[in-house]
Amino acid sequence: MPSTVAIIGGGVIGAGWAARFLLHGWNVRLFDPEPTARANVATVLERARLALPGLGEVALPDEGVLSFPGLMSEAVCGVDWVQESIPERLELKQKVFQALQENMDYGAILASSTSGFTPSELQATSTQPDQIVVTHPFNPVYLLPLVELVGSDRNGAARMARAEEVLTSIGMYPLRLRSEVPAHIAGRLSDAVWREALWLIRDGHASSAEVDETIRMGLGPRWAQMGLFEAARLASSGGGPTGALAPSATLPDTDLTLMRHISDETAEVADVAALEQQRDRNLVGVLRALAEEDWGAGAVLRGHDVTLAERRGLPATFEDIADLSQPIVTIERAVPLDWIDHNDHMTLAAYMQVFSDSIVKLLALIGCDRAYAQNQRRGFFTVDSRIRHRAEARAGAPLRVEVRVIVGEGKRLSLSQQLFSGPLLLARAEHALLHVDLDSRHSCPMDAVLASRLARIVMAQGAQSMPDGLED
Repeated sequence: MPSTVAIIGGGVIGAGWAARFLLHGWNVRLFDPEPTARANVATVLERARLALPGLGEVALPDEGVLSFPGLMSEAVCGVDWVQESIPERLELKQKVFQALQENMDYGAILASSTSGFTPSELQATSTQPDQIVVTHPFNPVYLLPLVELVGSDRNGAARMARAEEVLTSIGMYPLRLRSEVPAHIAGRLSDAVWREALWLIRDGHASSAEVDETIRMGLGPRWAQMGLFEAARLASSGGGPTGALAPSATLPDTDLTLMRHISDETAEVADVAALEQQRDRNLVGVLRALAEEDWGAGAVLRGHDVTLAERRGLPATFEDIADLSQPIVTIERAVPLDWIDHNDHMTLAAYMQVFSDSIVKLLALIGCDRAYAQNQRRGFFTVDSRIRHRAEARAGAPLRVEVRVIVGEGKRLSLSQQLFSGPLLLARAEHALLHVDLDSRHSCPMDAVLASRLARIVMAQGAQSMPDGLED
């Protein structure tokens, strides 16, 4: 039988908790007297259903059942876990906890999403303080894994172990704080950054946009995959974090001078060279993901790609194709680190990716791009693909894709592609595509502009045989 959780409060955090539990197979009872709560939860859940299931490589459990009890007492009766996510007012939380504990089983855990209060403060008026723990998540709760798990000396070891077990089972990373401190760890670090940012703006050293760009273009991607002390250790060439301190850290009133007395616990984690290699792989993945969305530092990367393509003479429009009689070069790039598998060469999925990217590029050249799909409600669907591998490619190897159009008329498009690394042929691929009405989802003839451009390419490149198996 699925476990059941009661979510008290259906705001952004409460709805995020509901989505994470629900998509991990828990039945969820959500209580919030606000009339907008159901709509808010529905919106968050819709986003979570799109994002969370595809985050990993293995399917999630069957989704649980979501319900909205009319009474808080009904919501918590017989549940395994209660997650409180109501406004940050201590007296309100203590009052709600009293009502919750009168109706919930003693074996259940009462977890608070509080970002500032300590467990002892929340437990102060409770007759069953052992039930109450802090589980402070990060928005969006359904995606970010960190949850600060905090107990007091009134929480038993078994209770804390059970809390950690449950949080781990729904894909989270419970960080057990070694002691209680207001705002926990992440909140205090975040507040410190806020204080410095506001000071820089107040004294005219930076604008809010410049502070944001500093984080988006540098600190953010770096912090996404490496901690403060790990990064400092690399910056100081393995000599510990103190060698990477900014000049301001030496000022008398700066607490960062304490770092000179802090032992570097990361020194034993990995050697510097291995850590640097891992950092680079992580950053490549982060930046390429941002580039896919044309966002933050990824937008800079994508803009630079446009400049590089212009310099290399890669066509950006149909008119840019210098000689239609020759294979059209759609891609010139290097093999990225995140395309490499444990055999130290390009993965099968990466071959599919580069050929797919090439098709997207060719379609854009003839006018079938995102705007065409949105405005004309038409596009091409791939109905068959064949790849024949000839050689392997390693990280950093140059790649070039050449495309020939074999058939391009009516609703049919057949392509032949070759992937090279320098003069070495890595793979051949053949593809059959159909022009499709995106509303009816049925095939239909392509418009005159696309048909004319494809006809010009086919005529210039000359008659070619259909790829094996794609004649039908």
